[in-house]
Amino acid sequence: KPPTGSEPPTGLIRRHPTGAQPAIDDPATQIVPRAKPIAVGPSRRARANPTSAIATSVASIVSGWATAVIATDLIAGWWSTDPLFCVAVGFLTTISAAATITGVIALLLRRRNGRLLVVVGAVIALLIFASLFVAGAALPALIYAMPVLPLASVMAALLPATAAWNRSG
Repeated sequence: KPPTGSEPPTGLIRRHPTGAQPAIDDPATQIVPRAKPIAVGPSRRARANPTSAIATSVASIVSGWATAVIATDLIAGWWSTDPLFCVAVGFLTTISAAATITGVIALLLRRRNGRLLVVVGAVIALLIFASLFVAGAALPALIYAMPVLPLASVMAALLPATAAWNRSG
């Protein structure tokens, strides 16, 4: 059948309802209250004071620098007389530097192993200083005070405040 007037030919949609109108029982639209947030997961602890972690980092950096300077001077002065001893000190200095640098970065990033690496680097630095004293090297008086720096970094790393810094992140 040809279309009449302006109505398009359709077969599915009817222009007029054929049955009874459905009753609307819904109440008027109201404002829906905002959802209250709930905590999911572990509760956030208060942030720890970073002072002890910063002090540990500074003590470790200064200790590592002093150890590297002493080891370099020792290697440069003793290479012609005892190269094996110099290689051993160089190896220990490399391990100490790697542990200290990695430990400082991990400590400041609040990684669990940061304090341990700082302590390992400081203990190896103490071993280097002990090897100087055992070898009987003629050293300036200031060098005898240098082991205080690795000891200070060990003490700062073992402080409870430094441990709290690691746990609060």
